[in-house]
Amino acid sequence: MNTQVLDHHAATECQNCDAAVSGNYCHECGQETVLHPASTREFLHEFIGHYVALEGKLWKSLWLLLFRPGLLTLEYIKGRRVRYVQPLRLYLTFSLIFFAMMKYDGQHEVQVGAGKKAPAAHAGQPGKPAASAAATPKPVSPAPSAAAAAKPKRVDEGGIIQEDDPNELRDGTKGLREWVAGYSPHVADKMSEFIAMPKDEKEHALTAAFYAYVPYAVFFMMPLFALYLKVLYLGSGKRFGEHLLFALHTNAFAFVAMTLMQLARHVLNFWLIKTLFVLWLAFYLPVAMRRVYGGGRIITGLRWVVLMFLHLLGMSLAVAAAVAFGVVH
Repeated sequence: MNTQVLDHHAATECQNCDAAVSGNYCHECGQETVLHPASTREFLHEFIGHYVALEGKLWKSLWLLLFRPGLLTLEYIKGRRVRYVQPLRLYLTFSLIFFAMMKYDGQHEVQVGAGKKAPAAHAGQPGKPAASAAATPKPVSPAPSAAAAAKPKRVDEGGIIQEDDPNELRDGTKGLREWVAGYSPHVADKMSEFIAMPKDEKEHALTAAFYAYVPYAVFFMMPLFALYLKVLYLGSGKRFGEHLLFALHTNAFAFVAMTLMQLARHVLNFWLIKTLFVLWLAFYLPVAMRRVYGGGRIITGLRWVVLMFLHLLGMSLAVAAAVAFGVVH
């Protein structure tokens, strides 16, 4: 008989653990007994299903996550778990999608301040307008006025880093670098190397550090988010794991909503759509808190304000620390 045909029949002995089997799955290790060379389609399905959670129960989970705030958490607490994507996997899936879209969509090209790029015609010295080709050069005054001398020169008009003076970053961090040098000369040297870089290289280093370390920093904020909930709901009888479950679900929703906001700006540029997204993000969490933890609207609103203040503060510090760590390493 053809060997290929035999491969498609159920074996009487598990090829993985050698246990005797009589069905399509081994009762000892769970491996399939009907084995055949995997096709390209099966490999792709396994890869996408494992890393992106693209399977039937994703849509059930996504529906509850987006439109029934807190219900997915309650379902998991009540023991109805197999029909939904696991909380950690859900969080990792949507955070991966968000940061990937943010990176390849050009969102890291942040402009601070007015956000105006220096015109291409300004090719002269920083702070001095370049003369046009047809203009007659004017004599340079040997002694500029006091007001002109006191006016700061704008050398960087766009990009992530902006300085009013070429040495602003170097002079402004001198004390910090001296303090750091007392504890870690290596880190202080790395800071000095970063400051000495040209502007384009600095921005590239900041962007690389952001995408390399910030996703991890945000993820490790989840236990802290759960700790805030534990303190805010003392006496509720809920364990830390339930608070962590709520943190994973609500932050997974935040990643989905922010991803949709990025997509919407390419299709719809109406202020109303953006406003609706912001309101959706703002009101989702208190609604989820009431559904999972109970309590009146006023007390839930107060808890929400405290939770948001602590979380945004902690998130800002975590992101700054992650970027700084990436830059000096």
